[in-house]
Order: sequence, then C-alpha cells, then structure tokens
Amino acid sequence: MRFGFVVPFADAMDVGDLAEAAEDAGWDGIFVWEPVWGVDAWISLGLAAVRTSKIRLGTLLTTPSRRRPWELASQVATVDRASAGRVTLSVGLGALDSGFAAFGEECDRKIRAELLDECLDITTGLWAGQPFSYDGRHFQVHPTEFPTLGNTVQQPRVPIWCVGALGHARSMTRAFRWDGLIPQVIDGDGARQASLDELTAIRNELPEDRPYDVIVEGDSKGHSPAAWADAGATWWIESMWDAVGQADPVASALDRLHDGPPTNGD
Repeated sequence: MRFGFVVPFADAMDVGDLAEAAEDAGWDGIFVWEPVWGVDAWISLGLAAVRTSKIRLGTLLTTPSRRRPWELASQVATVDRASAGRVTLSVGLGALDSGFAAFGEECDRKIRAELLDECLDITTGLWAGQPFSYDGRHFQVHPTEFPTLGNTVQQPRVPIWCVGALGHARSMTRAFRWDGLIPQVIDGDGARQASLDELTAIRNELPEDRPYDVIVEGDSKGHSPAAWADAGATWWIESMWDAVGQADPVASALDRLHDGPPTNGD
C-alpha cells in the first residue's frame, strides 16, 4: 500500500510547502481538491512539482462535467511534464453542494456523467497527438495543425482514477475502464466512501489483467490502513477535513505531514 495526503485547505504557495514537507517525511503522494471557485488546483500542483522530485501529485478530485476538455488536457499535461511524469488525475461527478447551482454548473446526474465520459475521451485523445477528431453529444473536436506542446511524460497516458458507485453497473464499468477505483456507495444520504466490508465484497471484480489502483481515504488514527489493504486497497489517502475550521489549517497539515505516513502494519 502507498500513502498519500489530501490537503484540507491551503493557497497555492502553501501547497508547494506541504508537498516538499510530505516528500521529506516519506509520503508517496499529495493531493488537492479542485473547487468550483477558489484556489486553482493545477497552479498549486505546478508549484508542488518544482518543489519536489519523487512524490506523486494529483487531484482528489476533478469534476470534468464543468471543464473544457482541451483546457483540462493542457493543464494536466503541463504539470506532468513539469514533474517529470508524477501526475495522477482523479475524476468523479462532484458534490453539488460545492457551488454547482450557484455558478450555473450542470446539476443533472445523467448529463454530468455524459460530460465526464466525453471529457475523458477528448483529454486522452489529445494527449495521444494529432490528428484527433471527436463527435460527441456535447463536444466536437476537429484536427488542428496549430503548434502546441500536448504530450505527457507518462505513457500511454497520465493515470486516471475514477469514482465508481458500487452496485451501479455503468458507473463501475466506467471506473474499471481507467486506472483506479475510488469506491463510493450512493444511499439515502447521498454518496459516501464504501465501507471495508463493501470493498471486500467486490474485490474479485477488480481488473487483474493490468496494474489497477483502489483508493480509500480516512484518518489513520481511527482506522487501520492494513485492513483496507487486505480488502484490496492500494492507496491510503490521509485526510483531516476538520482542519478546515481551525485557525491555521496549513500548520495543522504540516504537523501531520511531519509525523510521516502510517505504516502497512498500522
């Protein structure tokens, strides 16, 4: 199992500091969330890229339904090159309460899923190079000869982790198409992370013909990453969302990072 940390709340320069501290303390990855309005995730990760040399960098997560695919492709590829191939793109439908309605973003779940699929098709298609064309319901792309840098260091592409809703065939098929599963359950209260038992129950359904990640998130003080590893998880993402309400969430995050990641035996 590998160990990452998701930044609860920080400006872009702070993310650079946190990434450097995480790398020095032996963490495997640092991740930022991508808001509808707020600190730009990809500028933050670009700063993290130039402050580090080994640690993995990514979003947790990006909502493609509100992104222009060619802009997302450009941002991810740029940070991938700047980091010498250390970027991971995590995607999902997103949480509506993060400002979707306030800023006029698409709120219909079915349409958001369609936009997610088309955005990923175009993003990965552009990374593969020209000529590229696409004719979808929401987006159309024609080949262009305009000079650009669009390549990624990682081949055949930047790894993509995708939310999969357990028990929903279309959602799980989408997640299994890409490079990692962020397991969620949709119930009467909305979406939540799958439980240990729920993840264990689908372990035999995970792709076995290629490298494939399973990503879970939590506070290692109250949970055992080793138990999640036994259930099939390959990444533990340490989270401390209660720091958002603290006087200095960046200092709290630095303190936690300096303590180092949990071990596989915890």
